[in-house]
Amino acid sequence: MTTTSHPVRQGFAAGITMLAVIMLLVAGTLSILRGIAGVTKDEIFLIPSEYSYQFDVTGWGWIHLAIGVLLVAVALGMMLTATWARIFACCLAAVSIVANFASLPYYPWWSVIIIAIDLSVIWAVSTWNPDRV
Repeated sequence: MTTTSHPVRQGFAAGITMLAVIMLLVAGTLSILRGIAGVTKDEIFLIPSEYSYQFDVTGWGWIHLAIGVLLVAVALGMMLTATWARIFACCLAAVSIVANFASLPYYPWWSVIIIAIDLSVIWAVSTWNPDRV
């Protein structure tokens, strides 16, 4: 018995893929902007006096800048539907969640928004199965 690909399933899979790519680009771009703000020691950050994961703002800036660049690179790989990009997308989104949780006291709202975006990226990438379209 042969199965034919259904246009609705193909469209849904393409939509999930594009959602993941867009969310990765948004999360990556915001992380890059947060990293630049941290590296330049912008005044937007709260600096807690005592915190377990305390780095200086410049240290957090470099961490978020590196994560942001990697997220954008993976998003470009996702546009090409590369298998490695799907794997790295989930891994980097998880790393981004941890980094944003650890830097929560420095800029709480930004961290919460990026964590929500990263969770949606993990969901979108995990539900997309290009072999089933």
